Amino acid sequence: MEQDQGGLDTKARIIIAACELIEEDPASTLSVRTVAARAGVSMGSLRHHFPTQRALRDAVLETIYDVVTPDSEIIHDTSVPARDRLVRCLRQVLSVEVGERSRQAWIKFFDAFVVPEPTDDIRTAYVAMTSEGERRVERWLTLLANEGALPKGEITAYARLLNTVLSGLSMERALPSDHSILQRETEILYTAVDAILDSPA
Repeated sequence: MEQDQGGLDTKARIIIAACELIEEDPASTLSVRTVAARAGVSMGSLRHHFPTQRALRDAVLETIYDVVTPDSEIIHDTSVPARDRLVRCLRQVLSVEVGERSRQAWIKFFDAFVVPEPTDDIRTAYVAMTSEGERRVERWLTLLANEGALPKGEITAYARLLNTVLSGLSMERALPSDHSILQRETEILYTAVDAILDSPA
C-alpha cells in the first residue's frame, strides 16, 4: 500500500487534502487535479480510489461528519432515553463551531452559496453538503424508529425539520446575543425532538 513519510496511505491523504479544500471553500467542486496536487498523488491514483467526483465528495462529507461529530456510542446507548440521545447527537453537530469560528463559517457559507449566481457546480456542492447532513440524521431517526420511539413513515421529513433547526441555531451562534446560547439551544432542541417523538403514527 502506497504511504507517505507520515505513514498515511494514499486514500487517507486524498481525503485529508479534499477536507482541507472544503474547509477553505465550501463550494469547492473538488476537481481531481486540485485534490491530487494537494494530496501529492497522481490523478490516476486518485481515480483508482474515487472513480467519480461524487464518490470523492461523498467520502469527504461522510468523513467530516463522522470524525467531527461521532455518534456511534451516544445513539446506541439504550440506557439513555431516546429523546436525550437524539438531542445529544444534534448538539454534537452544533458543537463544531462556536463564537468567532461560527461567524467565519457562516461568512464562508454565504460567500460560497448565497452571494454568487447559482451555477450547476454551486448547486451540486450545496445539495451534496445538505444531503449528507440529512442522511446522518435519518440514520439516527431510523434507529430510534426501529426501537419504536417514533413512527417510521416520516423519517425524511423529520430529518429535514431537524436539519433546519440546526441551521437556525448555528446561525444564531454567529449573531450577537445577550442570552445564554446553551440554555436556549437546549430548549429548542428538546422542543423539536419532542414534536417528532410525540407525532402520531
